[in-house]
Amino acid sequence: MSLQLTSDGRLRHLLTLDGLPRETMTRLLDRAGQIRDAALGRTHKRDSLFGTTLCTLFFEPSTRTRSSFQIAAQRLGADVLNFDASTSSARKGETALDTLKNLEAMGVRGFIVRHPDNGAADALAAHCGEDTTIINAGDGRSAHPTQGLLDALTIRQAKGPDFSRLKILITGDVRHSRVARSDLHALRALGAGEIRVCGPQSLLPDDDMLKGCIVGDDFDEMLKGADVLMMLRLQRERMEEGLISSLDDYHRDYGLTAARLKHAAPDAVVMHPGPINRGVEMTDEVADGPQSLVLRQVSNGVAIRMAVLEALLG
Repeated sequence: MSLQLTSDGRLRHLLTLDGLPRETMTRLLDRAGQIRDAALGRTHKRDSLFGTTLCTLFFEPSTRTRSSFQIAAQRLGADVLNFDASTSSARKGETALDTLKNLEAMGVRGFIVRHPDNGAADALAAHCGEDTTIINAGDGRSAHPTQGLLDALTIRQAKGPDFSRLKILITGDVRHSRVARSDLHALRALGAGEIRVCGPQSLLPDDDMLKGCIVGDDFDEMLKGADVLMMLRLQRERMEEGLISSLDDYHRDYGLTAARLKHAAPDAVVMHPGPINRGVEMTDEVADGPQSLVLRQVSNGVAIRMAVLEALLG
């Protein structure tokens, strides 16, 4: 936590939600709610980051996260440099730290980092300049803190601020999901009443990630009475062969259909971090249905990332 917080408790970097004080998390959620109209372009652009240059330092492909951070930064008046490892000197062997140091020398003050390796954002935060801020936009299987925050904001908007009365079900490829880790950290900090985790045994983690959760592999049973259904993408790019027998079998056992959704609470909401493997994690009828909050998650991502950028760099 010393990397993330200054001695007086102020955020310096955002690397993980693990151990982040509830008060800090709540302030970010509150601020995101206040500026959501600005985030969606419904009010005039703000200028709190005017003159600040940020870089989206991405070593993995991304659509929602990169675009969301770029829009958030521009709404705050910042200049944004988009770094793409596939067309950079990284292909010639330059390290991520050397890339960062060179961009720092050009006056870049904030780095939004996505990387395939666990701990990559922490390593950059440990060696960056004193005036540089690192935001983890997803590293390996470790963390995706702004996704955890936007998911918490989406739940709060739908169900109110009292998480203690909620039954929240996370289903799917938990083993490989940095989103699931950050969601669990956020839900515990915000006092979620009951956290259920469901998936095939091969896709559940073997560490202490699920401590305190109700864990099972019977999706139909775990669905009963759930208020929030957080469906996860199969992380096939991080998955060793043979962890699932087939996509058809996975959908049969763990895919969310309209019929299955009826077993949850009547006012249950459905979430997914995207991209959705339609017909695998959920059907079109559910993804595009009235109980789906998938697109609200996307729009909340801009607001959360504005709040984070303001807190760190404003």
